[in-house]
Amino acid sequence: MIGFFDYTVWLTYLSLISAATGIVVTLLGEGHPFFGCVCLLLSGLCDAFDGKVARTKKDRTRMAMNYGIQIDSLADIVAFGVLPTCIGAALIRTSPTLAPIIEEGIHGWQTVACVFLFVVLVAYVLAAMIRLAYFNVTEQERQEKETGARTYYLGLPVTSAALIFPLLTVLQYVFPMDLTILYIGALLIVAFLFIFRFKVQKPSLRGILAMVAIGILEFVILAVWKALVG
Repeated sequence: MIGFFDYTVWLTYLSLISAATGIVVTLLGEGHPFFGCVCLLLSGLCDAFDGKVARTKKDRTRMAMNYGIQIDSLADIVAFGVLPTCIGAALIRTSPTLAPIIEEGIHGWQTVACVFLFVVLVAYVLAAMIRLAYFNVTEQERQEKETGARTYYLGLPVTSAALIFPLLTVLQYVFPMDLTILYIGALLIVAFLFIFRFKVQKPSLRGILAMVAIGILEFVILAVWKALVG
């Protein structure tokens, strides 16, 4: 068999499996944005620790290390690029504000609205891909010139999607109003931040644990609210 299957890649594989499951379930029937966000949170949790787990194996070959780097980016584009757009598409289909516009057909001003929504969803995925590809190239060049870990990122890391969009979904469930437009707006802003040149400090272990705690809190709120309202 080709590929690697030791414990160093299990979390990355799990992240992709979670993301793919979220995409499929989110796009089924009337859409399930709640389940998609749960999968997004799980992917974010796996991504937070996959690199640290991989580095515990000291005898990895160069091929195994390069393989891990490649599958990490491939999993990230699915989990933090495609899945958030699918959640957005599901929210649009179930939105009392936007769903009637889509269902009534494409004509007049509705054409503009539909095209805008489509462009935002596609632009977000494109920006995520550009961000990941640029990071891979610059990181490879950096490692050829210097040793040690990177201390900052250029542009907003795509993994931030694992906290941003579940939070918006939490607000969608907690407040008695349709916040789908807010979610679409966030997709557009985050897409811009992916490719905008500014420095973001790389989080320490304490920072990662804090973000994990926020993600767990978001999951608990989603789960409790879903259990209460059905």
